[in-house]
Amino acid sequence: MDLRFLFITSALLLGARLTISLADLSSQCKVKWLFGISCQDVNVKLVSQIKSWQIRPDCQYTGERCSYELVVADPYLITATHTSPATKKVINLQFLLEQSTICKVTGEVGSDLSKDPSEDSTNYCSLQNLMDGSDLISAEGYKQFSNKWICPGFDTANCTLA
Repeated sequence: MDLRFLFITSALLLGARLTISLADLSSQCKVKWLFGISCQDVNVKLVSQIKSWQIRPDCQYTGERCSYELVVADPYLITATHTSPATKKVINLQFLLEQSTICKVTGEVGSDLSKDPSEDSTNYCSLQNLMDGSDLISAEGYKQFSNKWICPGFDTANCTLA
């Protein structure tokens, strides 16, 4: 009888632990870019773009290319947030810059897990809009790498609308 009680209690505790863990899940997106320019130049352009699209009262009329907030701007790490003017969801952005013969940039975004598939595209577009806005997509040696498994919505995103 004590063994059954122990088994049931263990099962309940395990179930509670799994429920808590599932609540902590978030939607992730990872993108890699290569540039034939220095990471210092990439850093300056990204930080400048984040600052130019900072939170302001008219953001609700300018779409997703607004409401960014710079958190950290170090030479090899940029962190920021993006608050969707439409949904008010906050997305955490991170750019890790690595200088070698080229500049390698890893962009990651995370937001609360949602069942709305359109938010997967919003995560990707929050990163890509900064690349577009800063004109880094025209930089020498620009290449982008990702896929729908490490960045859900990558294959279906239409960032010109976001």
